[in-house]
Amino acid sequence: MPRVLITPSEMLHQQTPGRQLLEQAGFEVVFPPRGIDLYDEDRLIHHLPGIDAMLAGMEPLSRRVLEASQLRAVARFGVGYDAVDVTAARQLGIAVAITPGVNQVSAAEHTMALLLAVFRQILPRDATVRNGSWQRPWFPRLAGKTLGLIGLGRIGREVVPRAQAFGLQVIAFDPFADADFARRSGVTLLPLQDVLRQSEILSLHLPCTEASRKMINQESLATMRDGAVLINTARGGLVDEPALVNALKSGKLRAAGLDAFDVEPPSPDNPLLQLPNVVLTPHTAGLDDDSVAGMGTRASEWLVKLYQGGTVPADSLVSPESLAGWAW
Repeated sequence: MPRVLITPSEMLHQQTPGRQLLEQAGFEVVFPPRGIDLYDEDRLIHHLPGIDAMLAGMEPLSRRVLEASQLRAVARFGVGYDAVDVTAARQLGIAVAITPGVNQVSAAEHTMALLLAVFRQILPRDATVRNGSWQRPWFPRLAGKTLGLIGLGRIGREVVPRAQAFGLQVIAFDPFADADFARRSGVTLLPLQDVLRQSEILSLHLPCTEASRKMINQESLATMRDGAVLINTARGGLVDEPALVNALKSGKLRAAGLDAFDVEPPSPDNPLLQLPNVVLTPHTAGLDDDSVAGMGTRASEWLVKLYQGGTVPADSLVSPESLAGWAW
């Protein structure tokens, strides 16, 4: 009987549909002890002996961790896989799957929530009501502004109609963009530098890779318009946080809405936590009732299919070409 370790907090010690799928397929479901932090590599390694598969959150599946395990497959609770050393997994014959097509609506809604909270100054206005000062300053109108999307994949495409409904003009950079979607949706595709220069609001919707890591840095921030706003519901590693802090303090950027951080959770002394022109949420953009259920079920389905020799869609496999001849 294969043993699967389930680590996402949304599924811990619960009788979810995903867990039921795994148990019905003959898996023994294992949970880490309550309160254990598996973001520490040594502790994670300690809990991997005898584990054949992992339904993983954002735990660091580094080469060291993977080499210390007997894992045959990892299914990510979500679409990002930057916590997985994909090269090491490929070399060790470990299949890695993700769950696309499930959480993009939630992520797009959260993008708009941060954008609106920043532009309409919801948190400061709430504070003036609560403290009795009843201040009523006004702020720039959102309608008519230019929203630049870096990344026009599933989530970026979901943002487009929502942004347009608020009167935003949408431009985008994505080297693999669906040109037909852009044409039909009225999105102008531009080179990255042009998107940086023209955007009054810049929103990130791309994975964090070696090519994209710290792409929002001192140089790119200097390229952006004075008073622009940054929204990040993707990955914290895309942003050079000290450079962002400087841009927010200097007024180069007017504000930011951040759902992801370089280190999660951020340290209490992270300067971003002290800035009044930043709205912060705890990496929850892709989480709602439907997406949580969908990601858990989809990840479980992929593990069952891999175990039973079935076919997992290519867009749900990381490095599918490396699985030629792979067997559980």
